[in-house]
Amino acid sequence: MRSPIIVALDLDYEDALTLAKKIDPSNCRLKVGSQLFTSNGPKIIEDLNKLGFDIFLDLKFHDIPNTVAAAVKAALDLGVWMLNVHASGGSKMMQAARKAADKSNNPPFVIGVTILTSLNEVDMQEVGVNNIPRHVENLAKLVSQNSLDGVVCSPGDVLGIKDLLGSNFLTITPGIRSIGSPEDDQSRISSAKQAIINGSDYLVIGRPITQSADPLKTLEMFLEEIK
Repeated sequence: MRSPIIVALDLDYEDALTLAKKIDPSNCRLKVGSQLFTSNGPKIIEDLNKLGFDIFLDLKFHDIPNTVAAAVKAALDLGVWMLNVHASGGSKMMQAARKAADKSNNPPFVIGVTILTSLNEVDMQEVGVNNIPRHVENLAKLVSQNSLDGVVCSPGDVLGIKDLLGSNFLTITPGIRSIGSPEDDQSRISSAKQAIINGSDYLVIGRPITQSADPLKTLEMFLEEIK
């Protein structure tokens, strides 16, 4: 079984590539987000693919359906393993993303983002959401109804989503921290072990690995924790 860890390369190009060259692709997949893709574009995806990594393109597409479909098509040309869209973009947008992805002979996982793990109850009340677990589950149901493969959610949301939508519906969980490590700007967090116990399929881990004194040792520590 391949590792469920996805290392978030929220770094500049040189640092990202230097770290990637030191990692065994069997130990993790890699996430390329807004910072790295905006500064370097498709080149970083091409370079990481050449090293043998599966790439999660984390750009959280959220636009009119036609624009999102075109963005997904562009991602297909890069050969990414996974991409995501904001579930709050609605059914028509998610259907457009699914239809575009399915034009590939080897379509990537298309994942719906529920609520960012940096947002807490106060943050969500500012935008009119008073019950985070209920809102997450409603978005997850919408994602499932539109034939996407799963959701990005907090580790604490996983049990409810799996009960609601079944074990084959993927849950990708950021907000993973080791015991005693800083929370940074994350609000709804968990240890790697607890996330796996809850049923998380993939764990997105960024700064605890990339900003540690020894990223490879820290990755090994997380791998050991979830054995």
